[in-house]
Amino acid sequence: MADEKNDITVERSVSDDNMADLKSLDTDALKLAEMGYQQDLKRNFSVWSVLGIGFSLTNSWWGISAALVTGINSGGPVLIIYGLILMCLISICVGISLSELASAFPNAGGQYFWANELAPRKYANFASYLTGWVAWAGSIFTSASVALGTASAAVGCYQLAHPDFVILPWHLVVAYQVINAFAFIFNCYGRILPTVATVALYTSLISFFVTLIVVPARAPTHQDAVFVFANFVNNTGWASNGIAFIVGLINTNYAFACLDCATHMAEEVHRPEKMIPIAIMGTVAIGFVTAWFYSVSMFFSMQSLEDLFSTLTGVPILQLYYQALSNTAGAIFLETMIIATGVGCLIASHTWQSRLCWSFARDRGVPFAGFLSHVHPKLDVPVQAHFVSCVIVGILGCLYLGSYTAFNSMVTGCIVLLYISYAIPVTCLLIRGRDNIVHGPFWMGPIGLFSNYVLLIWTLFTFIMYSFPSVQPVLPNNMNYVSAVYGVVAFIIAVDWFARGRKHYRGQAARHEDATLLREQEVVREHDVVR
Repeated sequence: MADEKNDITVERSVSDDNMADLKSLDTDALKLAEMGYQQDLKRNFSVWSVLGIGFSLTNSWWGISAALVTGINSGGPVLIIYGLILMCLISICVGISLSELASAFPNAGGQYFWANELAPRKYANFASYLTGWVAWAGSIFTSASVALGTASAAVGCYQLAHPDFVILPWHLVVAYQVINAFAFIFNCYGRILPTVATVALYTSLISFFVTLIVVPARAPTHQDAVFVFANFVNNTGWASNGIAFIVGLINTNYAFACLDCATHMAEEVHRPEKMIPIAIMGTVAIGFVTAWFYSVSMFFSMQSLEDLFSTLTGVPILQLYYQALSNTAGAIFLETMIIATGVGCLIASHTWQSRLCWSFARDRGVPFAGFLSHVHPKLDVPVQAHFVSCVIVGILGCLYLGSYTAFNSMVTGCIVLLYISYAIPVTCLLIRGRDNIVHGPFWMGPIGLFSNYVLLIWTLFTFIMYSFPSVQPVLPNNMNYVSAVYGVVAFIIAVDWFARGRKHYRGQAARHEDATLLREQEVVREHDVVR
């Protein structure tokens, strides 16, 4: 077992004469060198701005608003209220599992790096490669879903102000592309990103509090507690309310997606082994409090559930605002705050997907790795990785013109693919043994073990159950094509692995060799600075 520990950590070989100088070293950069990486990005983020990135992306109360159309048809208020509690408990387990690994191995690669370190040496490269691709695909699909949710809100506002306007797919696609391009700009300047993340966090929280106060205060009547806490609605066509509830959980699950976001900022914050777990668990806590109280408040203020099902805006939460305020301008104002929050969410998602692409490219995990792994020296961001990721998001948006159902299946895929990317390193951890690695400051012992098993069970559950059609009877225009999404992703991974990846991917052995050289270079560099 001791030998296995040595496989995971690279021991420092520094003479006693250098020990005094080591006290002056950049500890974070040295730890990164021990993993086989150079410090390419500046550590400009504070724990607050990392939390801003994490929460701005997860943004649970915004996620409930954006995906409300699924929930109200598959369980109504009961699904949202109790589904949020269920998903919070599961997300705590997911957050603990991610936080333990992020604390032990703080690296921007996140789950693909953990898989590479923890998997048996024979399978380490493929396990890491598979995890990296699945995680990046999940991040791309997430950005597409956020862009569509924000675009739907914008077009819905226009429709509410112009009742004769009929929304067509191309209207949403144009809005989608404009919002995606607008959010792209903010991730082109590294210096402003921490400020943008903090502003996005405050924007979300201010929007939440304003909506939480205004809507109940202006609603002409209020629903009783039975409607909010015991009213189950099944408009799915499924005979079983249980199946209807499960397929509707996608709504509340979406509200807690992307918890790994903060882990990919590990090379841009000091003491990441402590700061990243704080950001992850803080995201879950703030997410549940905001989403649950927001949902309760909105359902108490609802005037007609049937009107939400049939609203011409295509945005149920906008119709709810209009019901409560009986004022078009007021409803549009509140929805504009939702849009501003959504833009902040998309900016955070762009940050996340670009860091995933860039870090994976450093290990030659994607084609054109030399191009995608470049960090602009003046802008201090991986511009190429950011640009390519956003272009892919833009291309995916065009699929909405062909099939709304296929696009929504891709959105569902983002949830499950991310869980799979978490499950692979956690499985490797359990196979190796939780006590056979060097623990980080955040380590939960038996609670962590329980959390690991919850994550694995939930991943399997979502992989199966989220593949069910959301409505019955099943027709080509309402089929759940998420299995096809999995197939396309698997095909791309397989082709790239056999054509390029298995020969060129920088895996565990090569990275450990590089780590020795980088560590020595880092010591020499810092020693010269001290002198």
